[in-house]
Amino acid sequence: MEIIILPKPMGQPNQQRRYTPEEYFALEAQSEERHEYFDGEIFAMAGGTKSHNLIKGNIMAGVRQSGCRAYDASVRLAVQDDFHYTYPDVVVTCDPADRRDPYLIRQPVLIIEVLSPSTADYDRSRKFTQYQKIASLRHYILVSQTAWVLEWFRRDEAGQWIYTVFSDPADVLEIPELSLRLPLADVYDDTDVAPLALVEEPSGPRW
Repeated sequence: MEIIILPKPMGQPNQQRRYTPEEYFALEAQSEERHEYFDGEIFAMAGGTKSHNLIKGNIMAGVRQSGCRAYDASVRLAVQDDFHYTYPDVVVTCDPADRRDPYLIRQPVLIIEVLSPSTADYDRSRKFTQYQKIASLRHYILVSQTAWVLEWFRRDEAGQWIYTVFSDPADVLEIPELSLRLPLADVYDDTDVAPLALVEEPSGPRW
């Protein structure tokens, strides 16, 4: 999902407008657009591409089979209460308390972000650093919308993050504890995104 920084108020060219969590929630209640919140700053979420939308829909169809609740980018995640709120493309929670709260997810076990050119670095660095602070989170998945590439970060029992990348059309991501099986071919089904091209080195002398 694209992110747009809200403009600075008139008369304050060198000072970014800062919002309290209460002001942020009031803005969200009245706004037709969604905004993420980080330490007093608000970022508008722009519309995604058709590929982004189709990929997210394909993923939602797969994660709904996990037996836990899956939500798309219309549901807000409390990364840190009163400090950081986001709208992940896909979030899965198995916690009963999250079922009772009508607005917020606080105990996700799986977060998936479909990468956009403007947010890829953010999703891999600053946002992932924040997500790692969520004690319940066990799986973080990044999905390319320019080639068949899925990156899976899994937290083991020691708290270390293990990285696996899927790029072969026959690859299947499986998370047994969530009863989740996500073939790469299903993720990119009916999209215009092509598999990652593997170019073999030519034989013979190089000129």
